[in-house]
Amino acid sequence: MLLDRQHASAGAVITPGAPGGSTASPLPRPRPLVRRSAPSWVRSYTVALVVAETLMAAAAGAAVLLSRTAEISPRSALLWASMAIVVAWPVLLGSTGAYAERAYGTGSDEYRRVARAGFLLLALVSFLSYVAALDLSRALVVVAIPALTGATLLGRYAARTRLRGLRAQGQCTKKVVVVGRGGAVLELVTRLRRERYAGLEVVAAAVTPADRVRVASRAGVPVGGLDDVLLLAESHDADTIAVTSASETAAQYLRQLSWQLEGTGIELLVAPGLIEVAGPRLHIRPFEGLPLLSIEQPCFEGWRRVVKGGVDRVAAGLALLVLSPVLLGIAAAVRLTSAGPVLYRQERVGLNGNTFTMLKFRSMVVDADRQLDTLRAENISDGLLFKMRVDPRVTPVGRVLRRLSLDELPQLLNVLGGSMSLVGPRPPLPAEVARYDTSVSRRLLVKPGLTGLWQISGRSDLSWEESVRLDLRYVENWSLALDVLILWKTGRAVLSSSGAY
Repeated sequence: MLLDRQHASAGAVITPGAPGGSTASPLPRPRPLVRRSAPSWVRSYTVALVVAETLMAAAAGAAVLLSRTAEISPRSALLWASMAIVVAWPVLLGSTGAYAERAYGTGSDEYRRVARAGFLLLALVSFLSYVAALDLSRALVVVAIPALTGATLLGRYAARTRLRGLRAQGQCTKKVVVVGRGGAVLELVTRLRRERYAGLEVVAAAVTPADRVRVASRAGVPVGGLDDVLLLAESHDADTIAVTSASETAAQYLRQLSWQLEGTGIELLVAPGLIEVAGPRLHIRPFEGLPLLSIEQPCFEGWRRVVKGGVDRVAAGLALLVLSPVLLGIAAAVRLTSAGPVLYRQERVGLNGNTFTMLKFRSMVVDADRQLDTLRAENISDGLLFKMRVDPRVTPVGRVLRRLSLDELPQLLNVLGGSMSLVGPRPPLPAEVARYDTSVSRRLLVKPGLTGLWQISGRSDLSWEESVRLDLRYVENWSLALDVLILWKTGRAVLSSSGAY
């Protein structure tokens, strides 16, 4: 066992804000934890979903019956099948785990479970209709069940949006004790606080002895030793224990912790060391009974890239055609309200470090670049970029264009020409790329995008470190589904004007 028991002082917890920042307050030894029931919000949320989805099934069945009114009799197979769906639908959703609390609010697993229930219902009705030679309406199989599945997915999306809003306000959360080395614990605490929609509220931490004072002062939560996990969970009524990837949390320690949590209802999570790698790239692969975490290499070529390129060009061409009146109107506004060209051309770095000329509607005065040195002192960026909330070089029309991201529309021509993609990392300047380290250079493994994770996550409000992290997350986990999701959320981000200046 890799845990150094000699230095893991149990029974004392450092409380942030105490005199000197390191006063230890004695706590009693932990008693065996009793099993916790699900939080009240989970029960209410689940009941609401069951009721809503049962009503959806009833509406689907009623719609089928109304379409075949002349053929309905008390002994009609279609009548009984429509009634059975009302009961079968929530039962199948429950059997696929769609009502499991861990599926609520984050990830795509919830949607997959609903889709699986829809497939099972479709297969079950089709099988019974064939075996029992039932005269069921095609509308039930071809229309009603797929429509019910789609309506349920939309309902889940609406419920998730509401749940995330409540979690952003500090409601409907789970209390978490984070365990591991100081640096890994602080990183996970920062991530959980930044992504509050995940619904995990850090209430305490358990770290190695040398890290306790540092974590207590920076995390702002009570901190104990690695032997104090159950004590901290009991004292702070925690629902979850999240273990970071570190030697102190090696197999033996993790196994014993899982044994201690048996029967308590407390969830045990383990954060992988590759925190930016997620989704389909992670798999558990058994080798002669030994489960190992398999990490697939990111896909930078192949048929999916060909499909992405084709979709980019077709979508850009259609967008230019549809938006041509808007583009002409913006061009006229730029031309008539300030001296200079309509389009602003700037050299940017794209795929594999190749440079290209990026197009934008001009939103600044003509000599904006020459004025940059005089404004350096007003820079609010913490990285390689220059940012000002109120930039005097921006024209009145340009301010409106920037707020709504309309100045970016000419980049559709870059997408059509193949130098950019609809979705990708932010296109960097050559001066930025010259200062990249090895990890940041991975942004150049894919085409830069007109929008991306940075666009839907805060735009100019993001720190340099955060924008790089988001770009690297996209590079590591790119997929067609992720592109569709980003495009869907871009509209909301643009309309909110958050982080646009």
